[in-house]
Amino acid sequence: MHETIQAVILGLLTGGVYALMASGQTLIFGVLKVVNLAQGALVILAAYLSSSLFASFGIDPFLTVPIVAPVMFLLGVAVQWCLLRPLHRSDASQLSLLVTFAVALGIEGLLALVYKSDYRTMQPSYANDSWTVAGYQIGEVRLAACLLSLATLGALALLLNRTRFGRAVRATVQNPTAARLLGVESTRVAALGFGLGAVTAAAAGAVYGMVYSFNPNSHYDLISRLLSIVILGGLGSLGGTVVAALAMGVLSALVGALVSPVWSDFSFFVVLLAVLLVRPRGLFGARLRGAL
Repeated sequence: MHETIQAVILGLLTGGVYALMASGQTLIFGVLKVVNLAQGALVILAAYLSSSLFASFGIDPFLTVPIVAPVMFLLGVAVQWCLLRPLHRSDASQLSLLVTFAVALGIEGLLALVYKSDYRTMQPSYANDSWTVAGYQIGEVRLAACLLSLATLGALALLLNRTRFGRAVRATVQNPTAARLLGVESTRVAALGFGLGAVTAAAAGAVYGMVYSFNPNSHYDLISRLLSIVILGGLGSLGGTVVAALAMGVLSALVGALVSPVWSDFSFFVVLLAVLLVRPRGLFGARLRGAL
């Protein structure tokens, strides 16, 4: 019983981090109807940038987020404006898969050129510290990472629900044609939406680099997990993404602790396949689709 509860705690903390990484994927799909295959590579790029700031200047990984976030935002806007916007509208959904995959490969190649292919991780002084609460271990880094994820997701939700830009985003998601007729500049909303998706990758990258070791190829495994989460939660549903990320984090931790770590990652795809066979739109796709 103790091992099970410990696994659930670990899974919830890990799921919070996955929710942050996948939220950018969901936001980009909601605004652009683009399945962004570069999101995992953006997270790894942000992890490398945070790692460089930590190694060269001694900046705490969490404090690198405000520095890396503007860089990632500009990169996201540039990718949308220069590579996705020119695509012919009738073929945009299909071609965007190729474009974002090409972006992921470009980022991977650049990282391999600059940083080589060796694995690295960020190890601040508190990396291995933990608290004991009622006999259960809670790692400081994972807890702080989960809190950062929740804070970022909360800020994103406020932005989408309480600001003029957020209303423009939601209008574009629900009915792009009507939004344009009401004066919403869809091209600007799309660029800013992609930039915000990249900002979530900036926050997630710093967290990812402290929790996992990574190299330029790590985005392949990461994007497969993120796609599993956003499809499971329902494409375009931010709330569904959070629920799916927490559920998959707990399930993966339980399988790793009670069955075998070998099957932990595979559990993502088993559950995804089982849900899609019963509910092709995901857990929340029918009710929340288009609502973010």
